[in-house]
Amino acid sequence: MVTRMQNADTLESFFLTSREDIEKTIQEIILDEKIFGILEGGKRLRPSLAALAFKTCTGNKESKEQYHSFLEGAVSIELAHNASLVHDDIMDGDMKRRGELAFYIKEGIDNAILIGHKMLVLGFQIMLSHGEKNAELFVETWNRTLNGQLTEVNFNSKDLDDTSIAPDSKFFQLYSSIINLKTAWLFASACKAAAYEAKVSDEIAEVLFQYGREVGFSYQLADDLADLEKGERIDSVVIPLLSRLEKKSLKEGSITAKLLKKKLEKHFEEIKQLYISEIKKHLDQAEQLCNKDIIPDNEYKKLLQKAPTYIINRMLAEIDVAI
Repeated sequence: MVTRMQNADTLESFFLTSREDIEKTIQEIILDEKIFGILEGGKRLRPSLAALAFKTCTGNKESKEQYHSFLEGAVSIELAHNASLVHDDIMDGDMKRRGELAFYIKEGIDNAILIGHKMLVLGFQIMLSHGEKNAELFVETWNRTLNGQLTEVNFNSKDLDDTSIAPDSKFFQLYSSIINLKTAWLFASACKAAAYEAKVSDEIAEVLFQYGREVGFSYQLADDLADLEKGERIDSVVIPLLSRLEKKSLKEGSITAKLLKKKLEKHFEEIKQLYISEIKKHLDQAEQLCNKDIIPDNEYKKLLQKAPTYIINRMLAEIDVAI
């Protein structure tokens, strides 16, 4: 497939610079060694995308103080995201995170739970100091994340009387709702928080929120597709839904996780093409949102338009797929 990405070097340079600024701010703000260790090694993708949204709004004419305020908010985003990873590792029983032992393996479950909560408190304190709208956005985002996690945890075989993985199937709808809450919403809120920091209108903030959500949705789909192609296959594509089923007593309903997994594996190529099609759909929607006249027209808007495909193709390059 032919990529739609152009001027990747420019985007790569922007993301590199943004990440460096975010890292410096983390070093300024985060004094707790355990929290600092948890944050190490992150891609900083969400706050870097937020930086692009911020610069699009300001046209790079913001004051140093305003940009530093944005960077503080970016650290808040990273705190919430990484806190969710600490807790996810416990619930999923994952032993590794970013090539290292998971935090709960090194420090114990009790410490991991409490440090995760401490990260959330710190993130909320930062956003609260930036105003009521930012604080409300932080709380709402975390609430959505929790709802997505609860949906995933409480999923059982009764939810599946249809084992199809087509876009209109119950299974794919459930999967999509979890992606929306657990992944896409944080991308969306990162972009909206950036708009708040740039002091633009609520209308612009809402468009950037929807833009971020489309990017986040395509990102999770691409992440799962990469795992699928690398050989992790269905276990990754349907996230922990099936593995959670397998951990339960399978007395409820007639559909077991093993049976569903076996059926899905027979349609490997079909599922792969479905993911590619869905990724393209969300990337197209993100591009359309960028093209809205309400978004300030400057050099950063052009980068904002190219960023979603660039991000996804960077991820899919490891499996030789381009969108």
